[in-house]
Amino acid sequence: MRNERGAAARRGGVLLLLPVQFVLMTGLGLLITVPLAGRWPLSAEDGVNRALAERRGAPTTELSEWLSLLASTQSVIALTLLCVAALLLLPRVAWRREAAFLALSVAAQSAVFLLVTLVVERSRPDVPHLDPAPPTSSFPSGHVGAATALFGGLATLAATRLHGVRRVLVVGALALIPVAVAVSRLYRGMHHPSDVLGGLLNGACTLFVVGYALLLPAHARRDGVPRSGALSRAGLPATRTPDAADIDADIDADPEGLGAGRVIVVRHPLSCDDELAERVRSVLRHRGHADQVWTPTSAEDACGGLAARIADTATTLVVACGGDGTVRACAEVLAGTDIALAVVPCGTGNLLARNLRLPADPAAALDAALSGRTTRIDMGRLSGDGLEPARFTVMAGAGLDAAMVRDASERLKERVGWAAYVVSAVGHLRDPRMRLSIRLDGGAELERRARMVVIGNVGTLQGGLPLLPDARPDSGRLDMVLLDPRGAAGWLVAAGHVLSRALPGRPSGTAAAPTGPVAGGALEYFDATRIDIRFTRPQPRELDGDAVASGTRLTAEVEPGALRLCLPTPQPRAAASVSEGDAVTTAG
Repeated sequence: MRNERGAAARRGGVLLLLPVQFVLMTGLGLLITVPLAGRWPLSAEDGVNRALAERRGAPTTELSEWLSLLASTQSVIALTLLCVAALLLLPRVAWRREAAFLALSVAAQSAVFLLVTLVVERSRPDVPHLDPAPPTSSFPSGHVGAATALFGGLATLAATRLHGVRRVLVVGALALIPVAVAVSRLYRGMHHPSDVLGGLLNGACTLFVVGYALLLPAHARRDGVPRSGALSRAGLPATRTPDAADIDADIDADPEGLGAGRVIVVRHPLSCDDELAERVRSVLRHRGHADQVWTPTSAEDACGGLAARIADTATTLVVACGGDGTVRACAEVLAGTDIALAVVPCGTGNLLARNLRLPADPAAALDAALSGRTTRIDMGRLSGDGLEPARFTVMAGAGLDAAMVRDASERLKERVGWAAYVVSAVGHLRDPRMRLSIRLDGGAELERRARMVVIGNVGTLQGGLPLLPDARPDSGRLDMVLLDPRGAAGWLVAAGHVLSRALPGRPSGTAAAPTGPVAGGALEYFDATRIDIRFTRPQPRELDGDAVASGTRLTAEVEPGALRLCLPTPQPRAAASVSEGDAVTTAG
């Protein structure tokens, strides 16, 4: 059961592709409505709608009305609830995973559809409409997307449960329903052909992502593949990440002299609830750290008075329970000391933990770190007009990413996590480009324009997206990227370039790192030990996911080996690519 939870958490990370799906669907819609509008084959779409409108007849119109009603919002919600209830109540053993797959597929498709229509504006076909035109954009078709998610989801479940001729008939009939709904929407003059294709694509992508996250682990069990015997991509036995209740009693794997000294646990009260706090206590006790001092963070003190506490005690270890903001605040105090920091990733982003390949489960991440070794990683030091000099462990930046962080809804972050930042970013896609000058290690000034500048100590974003593919926290340098896409096509090219580097099998490391402009100039990469940036007008700025005061200047300098960090022992396939001693395994 414990191995199953760990595998499910890793597989569930695929759901982080849903915001990426929203971005790609938005980019496709903007392409259709702006640069490709009026070009073939889009120029022929009106002819298709007119031809269907001219051939309307009573029986066909009645059938199309029934199909449109079947895929309406009310019908899809009702049918989804009915099917979920059946999956939970009718079998002798409730099919919880299958019910969750169906419900989440329909909900996720609808969420992506609604967000896309907030950005993409496309009018309905210029033919008589047989249904009242809803206020949403014509792209993508919500009816078709919902039908694909619901009936395609049912077809997927039927394909995994039925056999023989029954499976062929049931799966075929269910799979034809979204196609029939698509034709009915064209016939009734409610959508262009590209709109219904967009709906089919949106629904199909949602099914793939949610199905991979929720259904594949179940079928691995049914096919007799034991969890503990699963193989990693490198063919090595999968690592085990136990929770607090399953930690071995032996304490032999103590990282390099931490001993049994006092441990200060800095706890973000909202991110680390009482249940997780008890699991953290248990992990520490089992690893020989009985002397624990807990201190909560606050809006006024992000590290819970850590500086005063380590001055008064013989502290050997600090545990940061929170997100990147809590980790940064603790690291700021510990920089340059011999006190080790262990990270319990339980915030919204947890980018440092992701880049260091800590397990997704917070308590398992702590146990893995305490059973490994300590090493030193770099930190960045940021200063600028109106900013107190501050260190960062992950990234700092200005422009689009900072505005996104600043304006993300707190309520939405509580509900959907880091996906709230994607929603916030959509509102800033049309912000004016920045004019800036860059000086690297005291060299000549470089004049540039950009929508976003990111300086990173590490380089991988949520979902494993390598924004800075060569950034390493032990390189002694900082990496920087300028994002400056031109129009919808530029955004698609930039997204495609970043996504392509996240594909399995792509090379990693210095040999694969981009230099200079790539993706048609939409992205440009630099690295240096000191980066000076000057903007022609004040820009929003951010530091490790926290918005800071806007301004016209940023200076970032690297502090090599400033932070002593507890990390899991690297696996053999990763260890081969890093140096001995202070090497750090990253996700880049």
